Amino acid sequence: MEKEKYYISTAIAYTSGKPHIGNTYEIVLADAIARYKRFKGYDVYFQTGTDEHGEKIQLKAEEKGVEPQQYVDEVAAEIKRIWDCMNTTYDRFVRTTDKNHELKVQHIFKKLFDQGDIYLGKYEGWYCTPCESFFTETQLVDGKCPDCGREVSKKSEEAYFFKLSKYQDRLMKYIEEHPEFIQPESRKNEMINNFLKPGLQDLCVSRTSFSWGIPVDFDPKHVVYVWLDALTNYITNIGYDVDNQTEEFKKYWPADLHLIGKDIIRFHTIYWPIFLMALDIPLPKQVFGHPWLLFGNDKMSKSKGNIIYADDLVKEFGVDAVRYYVLHEIPFANDGTITYELMIERINSDLANILGNLVNRTISMANKYFDGKVTNKKVTESVDKELIDMINALDKNVDEKMEKLEIGASLDVIFDLLRRSNKYIDETTPWTLAKEEDKKDRLETVLFNLLESIRVAAIYLKPYLPDTSDNIFAQLNTTNDKTYYDEENVYQVGTPSPLFQRIDKEKKLAELENK
Repeated sequence: MEKEKYYISTAIAYTSGKPHIGNTYEIVLADAIARYKRFKGYDVYFQTGTDEHGEKIQLKAEEKGVEPQQYVDEVAAEIKRIWDCMNTTYDRFVRTTDKNHELKVQHIFKKLFDQGDIYLGKYEGWYCTPCESFFTETQLVDGKCPDCGREVSKKSEEAYFFKLSKYQDRLMKYIEEHPEFIQPESRKNEMINNFLKPGLQDLCVSRTSFSWGIPVDFDPKHVVYVWLDALTNYITNIGYDVDNQTEEFKKYWPADLHLIGKDIIRFHTIYWPIFLMALDIPLPKQVFGHPWLLFGNDKMSKSKGNIIYADDLVKEFGVDAVRYYVLHEIPFANDGTITYELMIERINSDLANILGNLVNRTISMANKYFDGKVTNKKVTESVDKELIDMINALDKNVDEKMEKLEIGASLDVIFDLLRRSNKYIDETTPWTLAKEEDKKDRLETVLFNLLESIRVAAIYLKPYLPDTSDNIFAQLNTTNDKTYYDEENVYQVGTPSPLFQRIDKEKKLAELENK
């Protein structure tokens, strides 16, 4: 039977510099979803990459005294290195400077021009270079960019425009008929009330004041402006072209999920669906605008000097600890917070204590009392039922949270089982049972129940903490991947080794302070 497809994408990272942990959160989130969908039997296509054109890039390259292509090659390589450092399983890393993408963008621009959706006009307005966005006088906040708060400058130039207004009613109707299209709900209301209801302005889609972009092939003094270039990466890289579409495109489009930061939701839920309507292509099934990861209470920025990089965190704490922190600490719809202190506390309480301690104690007891060989002697007591029921309910409970993209809550469900297992040790006191010869079979049943709980939890931890899951399976010395309590299972466990070391908080903070 053919597998059901699942296409997930992240936004493509802008190549203006090295991505910080807040930017990196998105790729880890997408990776957890992609891994989970593969585990659930889907044929997953997971795309990420880099957005490499624009005035900001041209200026940064000039500052460094290099050609823009050399500049983006270096930054794109660094972004890819960090995505790989976070153990992410993307299928394709795309770049908007790929010749194949550039050619297809030119075809798309020409088609939209030929059918009257793009026209030549003149742009006058306030321009923010870092955001690559034009604003009207009324959109400015205290005379500055409404998105980033920086200075804007007055610009006037000939430009091509896309008729957004032509598709406004059609998009409004689509959003109303597809309530799941924009998530979370708060973002959808924002788009409707702040942009669609007041009326859409036509969109500037070309520039002449800089040259680092895809030339408009029939009017080469113009380059294609950022959004028509960047957003189309979701279709050009799986084989869309205006005159023909590959089998890959027919198979995977429409995307099931565009995962993006809440700051670019407007581009993905207004511009992008309208471009697709104009091209007569189905819309993605869902756009999820995830919250931000803040440093303390502030958004990370170079000017504030509060940037933390993912690879630095990995050097200090390990990949899975960093993955766990960002996946667990950012709620579904609210911004999350990262500080070194909070990170150490979470590693100690959840990873070292709840998970690591449970695995270590259980495997150690299996080795101590039964030379590692544990089978189910089925000497049960009422206390066993709750644990076994929780093991068997894990699949349903994790699935419910993952379907709603509540990733942190899905991890909580797994850790609830681990907490319950620790409590079960306290309730059954294996070390007491070990002192009584006639309780040997009961002791073996208790350890069997604990091993089954750890085994099933490890299966469900794999999308979030892949290396840790593999490590647990190696210590359990099993390949049994049944996702429920398997009463016939037989264990011959390996040697226990700590999954996560407890960190001396004060010492570590002092060490980090001196770096």
